[in-house]
Amino acid sequence: MKRIFAVIAAASMSLFAATSSQAGGHAVTIEFGYPYAHLFDTTYTKIMKSFEKDHPNIKVKFRATYDDYEDATQVVLREAVSNSLPDVTMQGLNRQAIFVEKGIAQSLEPFIAKEANFAKDGYHKAMLDLGTFDGKVYGLPFSVSLPVGYYNMDLMKKAGVSKLPSNWGEVISTCKKLRAGGIKNPIFWGWNITGNWFLQALMWSQDTPTIKGGKINLGGSAGLKALEQMKAIFDGCKMKNLKWKAALKSFSAGEIAMMYWSTSALGAVERAKGDFELKTYEFPGFKAGPLGLPAGGNSALMVSQSKDPKVRAAAWTFLKYITSGLGAAAVAETTGYMPPNKAANDIILKDFYAANPNKQTAVRQAGLLREWQAYPGDKGLAVTQVLYDAMEGILLGDHTDMKKLQAELQEEIGDMLPK
Repeated sequence: MKRIFAVIAAASMSLFAATSSQAGGHAVTIEFGYPYAHLFDTTYTKIMKSFEKDHPNIKVKFRATYDDYEDATQVVLREAVSNSLPDVTMQGLNRQAIFVEKGIAQSLEPFIAKEANFAKDGYHKAMLDLGTFDGKVYGLPFSVSLPVGYYNMDLMKKAGVSKLPSNWGEVISTCKKLRAGGIKNPIFWGWNITGNWFLQALMWSQDTPTIKGGKINLGGSAGLKALEQMKAIFDGCKMKNLKWKAALKSFSAGEIAMMYWSTSALGAVERAKGDFELKTYEFPGFKAGPLGLPAGGNSALMVSQSKDPKVRAAAWTFLKYITSGLGAAAVAETTGYMPPNKAANDIILKDFYAANPNKQTAVRQAGLLREWQAYPGDKGLAVTQVLYDAMEGILLGDHTDMKKLQAELQEEIGDMLPK
């Protein structure tokens, strides 16, 4: 049923691309897939208005949106087998490697070589590196996010909380104050966000990778500290087990006081929220601030199976447009993501952040950017599910001994990864 609704949504999205086919007699059509309709539909509507004006002979056919990054990966892997790939696909930053390894993503170097001003488009090197493999660029970053805190300041003030928490001990203390002040649901902490992102956030907060040398790295003191901190938050705050879509809806309705989630959802929350003061703030650390945080977001990959040079050129034109300049600025304006290039941040958005301080929180954390790691090998997605189940088990009280759980995860995942 979800897929049926997604197809309907995709059909409606293609309507605003249709005018480009009427602008000239020889329009070229390319196909495009992306995740998270609730985050990005508004973004692409905005981008297509200017893209169609600048490129009237390129028609973009929008496919059904992927539910999330895991779904995006599975769908495109299936399409590769059935020879039904789109021309351009958006994939999670941590999912690019699998498409390069399987020969599905194509190097962008031949196109870049023909672009006299490519370097001047100002892509942040750290962000461009996320899509670079063996010295060749395969993915151009479209959006980059970091975890942040969302706060309903009306509920915080109602409970007498004036200072926003900067570490997890303060978060737990704040939960207790909120409950004492009559707030039944003080927190949602996004353990169930895609790709075990928050587990990696707790690891990178200690400047420690979850994967090291291709092996799982949860067996040391940092891994135990991450699991114990997660349990302390769940138990100390008596957090409910909400699906993430339900949690975002509940926070937007003014029912949750503190939400820890990706900055990506900020635009959607702002559009949906009730009549309360919203404030974002830096992601808490263990004692002081985090030493690092995983970079979320997605990149544009060319996966076209077309042999027509005009189609491939049109796909590159679209891919380059949405990741640079006005296209990238639209990401910041309609979501909470950071644009991947300096041109958008320094020129187009020069005054934007001053007028929208909630969207600048992630930018202030940009120096903490670390790799959002993928689990290597053919069982990478299965590892993601193992960790998801373990974290849900902590929340539900099925796992109470974190040392035992740590040992079990280290062994089980170790057996699943390439030797």
